Amino acid sequence: MVMYVGTQLGGEQFSKVGDRYLKQLAQLGVKHVCIDPEGDPWQWDRDILMRHAERIHSHDLILDMVQLPLPSSGIERKHHSPGIVLGRPGERDREIDGICRIIEALAEAGIGAAKYNFNVLGIPRTTSETGRGGAVLSTWRAEKAENADTLTIAGKVSADEFWERITYFLERVVPVATANRVRLACHPHDPMTPPGFRGFEKRVLGDAEGLMKFVQIAESPYHGLNFCQGTVAESLENPREEIGEIIRWFGQRKKIFNVHFRNIKGGRYSFTEVFPDEGDMDMPAALKIYHEVGYDGMIMPDHVPHITADNDMETAFAFCFGYIIGLFQANGWDPYGAGISGGPR
Repeated sequence: MVMYVGTQLGGEQFSKVGDRYLKQLAQLGVKHVCIDPEGDPWQWDRDILMRHAERIHSHDLILDMVQLPLPSSGIERKHHSPGIVLGRPGERDREIDGICRIIEALAEAGIGAAKYNFNVLGIPRTTSETGRGGAVLSTWRAEKAENADTLTIAGKVSADEFWERITYFLERVVPVATANRVRLACHPHDPMTPPGFRGFEKRVLGDAEGLMKFVQIAESPYHGLNFCQGTVAESLENPREEIGEIIRWFGQRKKIFNVHFRNIKGGRYSFTEVFPDEGDMDMPAALKIYHEVGYDGMIMPDHVPHITADNDMETAFAFCFGYIIGLFQANGWDPYGAGISGGPR
């Protein structure tokens, strides 16, 4: 089992930074990536995915996974699969058929994993706050949320209704993923919100309890999580003390397929997103637990603060890559995934 530093880019981001950024990643030692092809994901087929994987590999990088057309954005923004998350008969079946075709195409192209979100509300946040040196921090103070009573187009949704939508999806998609040996990694709901927020009785994937239930529906070694450590921490009263056992629970059951290695200050209903070295969680200890449970896959930054730089995101991510690589090397572990072959099959 091998874990290693990695990163992610959506197709729209990739169209902006292009091969220049692929070259930069290689120079920084980030060999493994989740980067989506440019263009409409519903058009992805074996040939498009093969060409994309070859483009990635031409920079000596390895395409570990892509994002299915189930985005982190809320239903009020561009959403590729509204029928699935809103539970619309007919429409969701057509979208699920499309998801299954993409999974089959991924297998044909030699890409062994895909991540996704099952999201209606997006990523609610309140006014950003400032951190060290004036860095701008993504912030959630639930008591300051101005739209807490405003319903989305989904209306009022009970927890049972949302579990039905999740179960309907998983029971149809996981068997296809299993047959094609493509791992599906779902991201938690970010953040946990108070009961009734925007009409949702509960964001059912917003805490560890819900995620534990989730991975046991349509159980398969190809059904698991894009384990966002920061998001899970956002649901806890004491992230520093509680996160370790949660990592162990999912890791021992081999349900972690990707890791967003993100730190926060605060906890349930009130936090800021910070650099990995300055938050409340003990990130070196967390990395040791991933290693202890035999996690194999990418350890990647996520939601970095905005800093003062010409390319602020690239600069901030580069800092995080260095931090992760340093933790690996301090433990005597290879951070680069040496020995793992890349390129399309």
